[in-house]
Amino acid sequence: MISFPKDVERAYERSATHIRHTPLEHSPYLSSIIDGDVYLKLDNIQKTGSFKFRGAVSKMTSLTADEKANGVVTASTGNHGAACSLAMSILGIKGQIVVPENVHKNKVENILNLGGDVTYFGNDCINAEERAQEIAETTGSTYISPYNDPVIVCGQGTMGVEIYKDLDSLDSVIISVGGGGLISGVGGYLKSMNDNISMIGVSPKNSSVMYESLKAGEQLDLPSKDTISDGTAGGVEIGSITFELCQNIIDDFVLVTEDEIKEGIRIGVEKHHQLIEGAAGAAIAGFLKQKEQIKGQTVIIVMCGGNIGSDVLKLIL
Repeated sequence: MISFPKDVERAYERSATHIRHTPLEHSPYLSSIIDGDVYLKLDNIQKTGSFKFRGAVSKMTSLTADEKANGVVTASTGNHGAACSLAMSILGIKGQIVVPENVHKNKVENILNLGGDVTYFGNDCINAEERAQEIAETTGSTYISPYNDPVIVCGQGTMGVEIYKDLDSLDSVIISVGGGGLISGVGGYLKSMNDNISMIGVSPKNSSVMYESLKAGEQLDLPSKDTISDGTAGGVEIGSITFELCQNIIDDFVLVTEDEIKEGIRIGVEKHHQLIEGAAGAAIAGFLKQKEQIKGQTVIIVMCGGNIGSDVLKLIL
């Protein structure tokens, strides 16, 4: 599996020259709500506007010369695709991003602008992922999973290295959860440094597959409804390493409504002047739901991404 903290520290050493060490911003507004100290970890200003760049760089810098020569392939219409595109471009690795044929043209343009090559296949993300894995098997290229890969998880954990360098005395960290790669990496690292740190996961009620799976004690294949927190939406790959990691790392788990996520985004924009996406708004919403349990604490809320469309913002602000 993963050896914390060593494997994360190795990922950080490989990645440090490429990733952005994002700031911790103290929030007087949120601090006043709990009579404590609240900081926002601003990975919404990470390269490509998302923490996903950390995992992509970690994976691609871990490849052998032969593996790099054979190229990489992944499937994503969102943050992971953009992250892989820029990582490939920076590191000089050829590859393909497989997307569904009905994907929004703006998302494809973003991937292309960052240097990625796009292949169209199928009508949904599952079709695209299956096709990407087929390409990897038939061509010898490396498939880059969004979360089901220890090297990716360790890459996301580089955020934990930065947090601990900047603030080594803290009580709780709040992170939105989709596939669980981010909270696994960050939480695994931080708990290896200080086991008293509490990791709080947050998911939208409309898409809470990891939450329900942890509650059931086994991975579930459940449908998801649409959510503004599109970065955490959808199922979790059966057999994913992140399920067991989340079982061991997450101390508390909160579900939030779409209205609560919208309020979280408004707080990010209006109180902190930060452009944040739905998944980051969900983390702020989770903080507000947990405010009584974390009174007086030093808390970090992870702003995992800032990729939100103007059309969505208009509906919220």
